[in-house]
Amino acid sequence: MKREKKTMIAIITGIIFLVLLCIPRAPVLAAEPYKIGCIFSVTGPASFLGDPEKKSAIMLADQINKRGGINGHPIKLVIYDTEGDPTKAVLNINKLIFHDKVLAVIGPSRTPTTLAVIPIAQRAQTPLISCAAGIKITQPVKKWVFKTPQTDAMAVEKIYSYMQKNNIKKVAIITVANAFGESGKEQLVKQAPKFGIEIVAQESFGPKDTDMTPQLTKIRSTAAEAVVCWGTNPGPAVVAKNMKQLDMKIPLFQSHGVASPKFIELAGDAANGIILPTGKILVAKDIPDSDPQKPVLLKYIKDYESRYQTNVSGFGGYAYDGLNLLAIALKKAGPDKAKIRDELEKIKGYKGVSGVFNFSPSDHNGLTMDAFVLVKIVNGKWQIIK
Repeated sequence: MKREKKTMIAIITGIIFLVLLCIPRAPVLAAEPYKIGCIFSVTGPASFLGDPEKKSAIMLADQINKRGGINGHPIKLVIYDTEGDPTKAVLNINKLIFHDKVLAVIGPSRTPTTLAVIPIAQRAQTPLISCAAGIKITQPVKKWVFKTPQTDAMAVEKIYSYMQKNNIKKVAIITVANAFGESGKEQLVKQAPKFGIEIVAQESFGPKDTDMTPQLTKIRSTAAEAVVCWGTNPGPAVVAKNMKQLDMKIPLFQSHGVASPKFIELAGDAANGIILPTGKILVAKDIPDSDPQKPVLLKYIKDYESRYQTNVSGFGGYAYDGLNLLAIALKKAGPDKAKIRDELEKIKGYKGVSGVFNFSPSDHNGLTMDAFVLVKIVNGKWQIIK
């Protein structure tokens, strides 16, 4: 009797064991995590950049980990807030590299903060994928530095091409007094002769200025046929409002630095009629089905808006692309900074939110003019200019 009981227990135990073996299990990420650093302007005046970047990076890291990570290694993000301050950005990147021992860094959000941290990333031989637009970030090429946004040089070319087609020849520019504004101003002045454009006035404003009426009054007294404002919120929205208050009828063009719903929110009715270059995310549903970015854009928009219950921002796409590019490199390189850098430089044909990326030893941005469309704000909505 006892022998039969023991036999029965053994049989039941064996059956249970076999059943457990057959139950599908979620991937277990037991390998050492790949630590990725992120420095974004999550709070402060540039939070419209950094907050969607942070959210996008977290969302994508979760998606990658649910799929089994990278070669079985989960991604672990270490995120710090620069508040848009270059000094804090320097402190953040030092902490990430030397204390947290990250394999690479995504960010910062702004051109001034990026330019401040580049020397540290270079000396520490740590791959940096910036989310800022300034052309000086990647030109001339810096061995360890890449970036995902379209450049200000491309944005100027897009605006000036439109002006040339529409016979606009005299232009006034007003730029923010920081690295982003200076880079944009340099391109606006440099490219003007190529398009037969004369710069008839050059004004500037501080990042925290709340009234640009004096500068715009000077511009109004010139022969300017259009105004180009180069900056990031809130300054450009103030320029738009002040131009409306001064009843200036000439067209206002903005940079891609304001290509988000936040600008329309800040500028209100004064946003209507403004023309600017932007990535395709703001008009994703209106681009042709043949565009290779369209499926990527629609998926990103759906994932982001369903998760966060808020409108998507193209700025978040900079971090989304940065982490996806890094994941591609990590899959081939493993946790080796030098190899990660090398693999980033080899990436071709990556279809991202910001464009189709083709990196090379001579191009660490990897985008062409095809990454941009020109839009006009009509009744608070974005419309593609064909």
